[in-house]
Amino acid sequence: MARPDDSVSLSALARLGFAELSDAAASLSELATVLGISRSSLLEGADAADPDAAVRGMVRVARRDPEPLKALLADAEARHRVWRVFGASEGLADFFLRHPEQLTVLGEPNASLPTPDALRAQMLDAVGTKGGFARSGDDAAVVAVRVAYRRSLAAIAAYDLTHPEPQTVVAEVSAALADAAGAALEASLAIARARLRESVPEEQVAATRLAIIGMGKSGARELNYVSDVDVIFVGGTSDEEIVAEPKAIDIATRLARETMRGLDSIEVEPPLWEVDANLRPEGKQGALVRSLASHLAYYDRWAKSWEFQALLKARPLAGDPELGAEYIAAVQPKIWSSAAREDFVESVQKMRERVTEHIDPEDAPYQLKLGAGGLRDIEFTVQLLQLVHGLTDESLRTRGTLESLDALVAGGYIGRADAATFADDYRVLRLMEHRLQLRELSRTHLLPRTPAGLRVLARGTGLAESGEGIWTRWESVRREVREIHTRLFYRPLLSAVAGLPEEERTLSAAQAHDRLAAIGFRDPAGALRHIGALTTGLSRKVTIQRALMPIMVRWFADGSDPDYALIAFRRISERLGDTPWFLRMLRDSSGAAESLTRLLSSSRYIGELMEWIPESVAWLDSAERLRPRGAAALDEEARAIQTRHETVTDALRAVRALRRRELLRTAMGGVLDVLTIEEVATALTEITAATIQAALRAVIREVVPPEDDALDFAVIAMGRFGGAELGFGSDADILYVYDANGVDGHRAQALATRIVAGLREHLTDHRVPLDLDADLRPEGRQGPVVRSIEAYTEYYRRWSLSWEAQALLRARGVAGSAKLIARFTALADSIRYPEKVDLQGTREIKRIKARVEGERLPQGADPRRHLKLGPGTLSDVEWLVQLIQLQHAHDVPGLRTTSTISALDAAVEAGFVPEPDAERLREAWRLASRLRSAITLLTGKTSDVLPADRRELDAIARLLGYPDRSATELEEDYLGVTRRARKSFEHLFYG
Repeated sequence: MARPDDSVSLSALARLGFAELSDAAASLSELATVLGISRSSLLEGADAADPDAAVRGMVRVARRDPEPLKALLADAEARHRVWRVFGASEGLADFFLRHPEQLTVLGEPNASLPTPDALRAQMLDAVGTKGGFARSGDDAAVVAVRVAYRRSLAAIAAYDLTHPEPQTVVAEVSAALADAAGAALEASLAIARARLRESVPEEQVAATRLAIIGMGKSGARELNYVSDVDVIFVGGTSDEEIVAEPKAIDIATRLARETMRGLDSIEVEPPLWEVDANLRPEGKQGALVRSLASHLAYYDRWAKSWEFQALLKARPLAGDPELGAEYIAAVQPKIWSSAAREDFVESVQKMRERVTEHIDPEDAPYQLKLGAGGLRDIEFTVQLLQLVHGLTDESLRTRGTLESLDALVAGGYIGRADAATFADDYRVLRLMEHRLQLRELSRTHLLPRTPAGLRVLARGTGLAESGEGIWTRWESVRREVREIHTRLFYRPLLSAVAGLPEEERTLSAAQAHDRLAAIGFRDPAGALRHIGALTTGLSRKVTIQRALMPIMVRWFADGSDPDYALIAFRRISERLGDTPWFLRMLRDSSGAAESLTRLLSSSRYIGELMEWIPESVAWLDSAERLRPRGAAALDEEARAIQTRHETVTDALRAVRALRRRELLRTAMGGVLDVLTIEEVATALTEITAATIQAALRAVIREVVPPEDDALDFAVIAMGRFGGAELGFGSDADILYVYDANGVDGHRAQALATRIVAGLREHLTDHRVPLDLDADLRPEGRQGPVVRSIEAYTEYYRRWSLSWEAQALLRARGVAGSAKLIARFTALADSIRYPEKVDLQGTREIKRIKARVEGERLPQGADPRRHLKLGPGTLSDVEWLVQLIQLQHAHDVPGLRTTSTISALDAAVEAGFVPEPDAERLREAWRLASRLRSAITLLTGKTSDVLPADRRELDAIARLLGYPDRSATELEEDYLGVTRRARKSFEHLFYG
């Protein structure tokens, strides 16, 4: 063989993308010889996905008939098309080998795709159609329609393959492929009529109506290059006198069978694709053709949810256009009401999961269509959103995936970013699918498993420079699609919207007023005004609000105070303004919207704080963000705040804001069951301690001059604060102590008093009060608010009463000088854990307990309903535990704790309290603690009395996890638990 010139040297061929260099050079030489065209001329425009396959295909065609190919390769534009088509599709190369005369299609201008009318005319002309009948019904007609279809396919492929940005015309190419399929069905139906008139009177055939309804991708005009064409056949008669309907259905059935055979049976020209009618009523077991009435009867009585989803994309594809339009008009209402069926959303979700589960594990990483992150994830997500929200929004009643995404964005049902990503990824996946199917004109959805195959795909799509690059792109798209699919497809709002009663989907103003009253709003007129304010206008925010509002109103109504919840939601929405993440998160997040409605309708405490801290809504997107941040993180943030502010006023304003924010976080976590009662108590204690620590640092820096900085000061937590058992609305019981450390005694007392005054001033918070209660100090309210460590020592050693020793059992240093805290703790230990039991003191404690029960209860209060002082409640459990600590903690180290429950557990272990009694006491203490917090959360106010109002009691019960209307059950549980605890208390406390 002569040595190739420079333009076709092996290195030049390699640069053009050839892989089999020697074979390619030999084939090029043969092609040049056969066609009489130089090799360099042949390679001009040789830009192909697989140039080796392109040359092989051209050589085969040229050997059979060189002239059509020679004419094409002499023209620059046509030559470019030839290289692209032959390099992308060995299947089309085989077609041109069988029919070289059809190569002329690649010489035709292809600035645009063929129109539906042009495709239909081309295929009907190919079989000589007149009056709906082909010229003949023989095998030659079948071959003719198949050849005409493949010629059209080649024209579409030439446009697609030569487009500079094929990803942008995926939708148009898919539509043209669907139109070509519809035209082929029309021509095949004409052949069927011609064949049938040989045995049936022509006038009966002509009077028989047959509509071919395109389903799936053919219905949505999203067809692949090679795909089953899903159809449903609808039959009937145009004239009962010529052919009665039963007879017409028989004729239509024969026409349908012959139409299918004309396209998918074995003939000289290979089949086009399978015509699949299995989506018809009853599937393969059902009649191939039914009348319109029979179809509707089936859909009314027997159809399953998936059958309505399948009908979503239905459109008349061929046959009788009027009957097809009647069918679509009749089934549309059924399609768009199907989402209201019981468990519709869940059934669609399970169907998608079943598809994924049945994929061969070896194919899963390569599955473009059915696998995780593939086309089905996009399609199922879009269709489910359409079906659910299309119940009331007719703008969503579209067929195509991309147009439906646009409609969902316009309606506010999906975010712009998610929709843009979905649309881009959909185009990428469809482009890859198109190139894979063009290769051999075969129905495949699997990526190549070889580097060579991936390289061809990369070149054919233009999506990457190499096989490795196209695989990376696939993996990236797959991850994106799966993430968005998982987030949107399993969105709780879908099931909730689908489950809305029909009467709540679309209402007149009067109906809405009555409906709001019926579902629990006490001020329906006011609720209507708030809903109107949220949903009136043209902005995207309003559009999303309109989509959210029906189900959020229903969720508000499920709570205990829907009127307040709606008002709070409006205020939060207005505070956040056009913040992009807010409504997007409510719409897209897993459960955020329902969580927000639950919080606002069950807790004024939370609602009022959220109005001031609206960005807290973002925490609902993650349970982890509802967990306490911990003492160390709070202390670090508080210290950082103080370094950023020059004045103590500014610094402590920021610290108060920090406290409110963390109280809100804890409240949200508690109501949404992210936190246990113990975790809530610990968090509230840490928040309070961090706030006091920060305030103390700032006040000391402001009050104590440098010459007196030897002064030590500390804050000692007492009561439930000391026991790390705070609830919402609890006071912070404290003692203040200082050590002069060489500072003049009078000056030290004055400075300490100013520190206390500064703490009280700067920690005053009118929104969420922090009451620093020092009433447990020596001599109570009659004694000085702050003492030196020496004064405490002298007092406790000489004058302290039994109740003061009892109070010290909960003493724990929380702020200030660590050295001073250690000294105070040692002093407290010597008093609260005495070596010898003071029997007189023990009797005095029991006497005081009995007096407290009678004297400290609010006048007129039912003792049984008092959560702190009532029988079997907090004081019973705490006084019993404290009595045991005073008696035995010196000898039992486990009792030396400020925690009530920890001390009770230690008392059980030491044998002082039987476990059954301890369990009754624990249950009562926890229930009373939870009830106190629940009352504050519900009302935003503190109270120690269990309310008697049934509505309020029911709301409290819901906060504690009881079902709706459980006021009586909660009341009975509380009274029973406290009655049993009181019995144990009396036995153990009084003996």
